[in-house]
Amino acid sequence: MQNHNKIFLILGATICFTVRGVAFAQAGSAQSGGAGQGAASGQSPPSGRGGATPQTGHTGQDTSAASASGAGSSSGQTPSASADQKFAQNAAAGSAAEIEMGHLAADKAVNDKVKQFGQRMVTDHTKASDELKALASKKGMALSDTPKPKDKAMIQKMSKMSGAAFDKAYMQDMVKDHQKDVAEFQKEANSGSDPDLKAWAGTTLPILQEHLRMAKEALSAVNGENSGGTGNSPSAR
Repeated sequence: MQNHNKIFLILGATICFTVRGVAFAQAGSAQSGGAGQGAASGQSPPSGRGGATPQTGHTGQDTSAASASGAGSSSGQTPSASADQKFAQNAAAGSAAEIEMGHLAADKAVNDKVKQFGQRMVTDHTKASDELKALASKKGMALSDTPKPKDKAMIQKMSKMSGAAFDKAYMQDMVKDHQKDVAEFQKEANSGSDPDLKAWAGTTLPILQEHLRMAKEALSAVNGENSGGTGNSPSAR
């Protein structure tokens, strides 16, 4: 009987210990999970708000600002530089065209004023072209001495003309061309960024203005011949 009682006591203690152990394990698990969640929730916000994220965002902003600054600096320099180079390229191509047309006029024109104008174009634009090439060479700027396609087409067209028709077509083109030249050289002389090109444009401008005056005068003479000597054709103005 005593032995049975001892067995029951041992079984009871074992069951009680087991139940308590399970409960303790569950409680420990719950505490561990809560602590894990608390730790996660406690660490995650700071790292999200003040850790790597702010630095990345700040770096991104600084990079953008630097890029914007670089773009602004580049955009501040490139347009002016390209404008000067474009001016020089247009001037070189224009001079090449006027030299070729001048040779045609000196050879084919029947009006003395047109012949004289053509020869003046060859002389003055050859000189101006040489000056521009020397200036561009010092700056390492490559310039083409070939007329633009539209000017090539005009040269080819006029090469097939002769007499009064040639004189009129040539002088009309020269008036139009020099009006454009004067405007472009005036702009460069006033607001060019390259000091050397700006100075060259300023010294060449009066020559082009004289060319324009001569072209209008020669066109007026040609129109006067064609209209019986009236010389006041609207196209001359």
